[in-house]
Amino acid sequence: MEKKLRFGMVGGGNGGNIGNSHRRGAGIDGLAVLSAGCFTRDPERNRADGEFWGVPPDRIYGSYEEMAEAEAKRPDGIDFVSIVTPNKTHYGVTKCFLEHGISVVCEKPFTLCVREAEELRDLAEKNGLAVCVPYTYAHYPIMRECKRLIEAGEIGRIIDIVAEYPQDWMILGLNSGEKNFTSWIGDPAVSGNSNVTAGMGVHLYYLIRSMTGLRLDRVLADFSYYPEGAPLETTARVLLRCADGTGGLLWTSNTAIGHDCTIELKIMGDKGTVEWSHDDPTHLRLSKLGGTVQILAAGRDYLGADSRAASRLPAGHPEGFYEAFANLYRAFCQHLLDRKNGVCESDDRYFYPRAQDGVDGVRFVQACVESCRGGNVWVRLDEVQ
Repeated sequence: MEKKLRFGMVGGGNGGNIGNSHRRGAGIDGLAVLSAGCFTRDPERNRADGEFWGVPPDRIYGSYEEMAEAEAKRPDGIDFVSIVTPNKTHYGVTKCFLEHGISVVCEKPFTLCVREAEELRDLAEKNGLAVCVPYTYAHYPIMRECKRLIEAGEIGRIIDIVAEYPQDWMILGLNSGEKNFTSWIGDPAVSGNSNVTAGMGVHLYYLIRSMTGLRLDRVLADFSYYPEGAPLETTARVLLRCADGTGGLLWTSNTAIGHDCTIELKIMGDKGTVEWSHDDPTHLRLSKLGGTVQILAAGRDYLGADSRAASRLPAGHPEGFYEAFANLYRAFCQHLLDRKNGVCESDDRYFYPRAQDGVDGVRFVQACVESCRGGNVWVRLDEVQ
């Protein structure tokens, strides 16, 4: 029985935060070993980064095409690749590895248009490969309890949803005078036709979808831009309407001074409300109609089995972003291992965002862009091409 997977990375060099998150998340549970990579376009830095992370010199590649071809031919080739590169490259790199029979973890947005996302989803399905798009915040241990409570009917029929995700890194970067992440994230040639909605708003979309199970039907979006005249939005205000008529509100901004990563999620039902804040990610607030307000803590015995299994530490010992990333990778890696060992009974038992979730995220972003361009009108997601 195989107990470990081999994985590679495209991107993630040069000290970037998200590359570290993928490497640490994949390695925490000992299910995957970094074995190959093309980490940066700078040959010297690429080699130095790979050697520092223990990758054999002959498996540090100069291009992702060379890497995919070589690894597909090796008897000990990688089982999956983590793609941590700018938005515009996601489609091409993902397609290359899927065509070579290698499963993929691809940073969001999955692609820059719905057609390309659907093509990758269909290619993965045709080749029997797994795809993960890391919408990380739904994988904190206490969020499994949030999902369970809603599915069990503890808050009744959902009647309203409010989600927000403000940060200030964009406005800080634009005013720093230094070359940084903001130099490409606000450039349509690299990022596509969306900045904050594709980068942050899509996380809220997946949080809502994965917690409630509701299907988003239409959106009405209003964008703001900083500095004035910027080509891509830095703030998005989005009205939501689900297929069952449930309404909601989503707000995200990367120019909200004083906010680090302040995600807030409120899901209101006719019997109660659940609330979660990323500022206190180990606790969930549950309010019942006419009853007391309860604060549920991660790692406690009174939680459901899935939530307890997602905690690695005893209650009171905070688990953070790396551990949430690790939960996502653990489910993905266990799925691949079980497939490899012939013991995978049902794909549904592994909780991680799939290729279809990537498609849905792209569709959400493009619907918001169309809504704003059309004069802040309602746009149906199933009509977005």
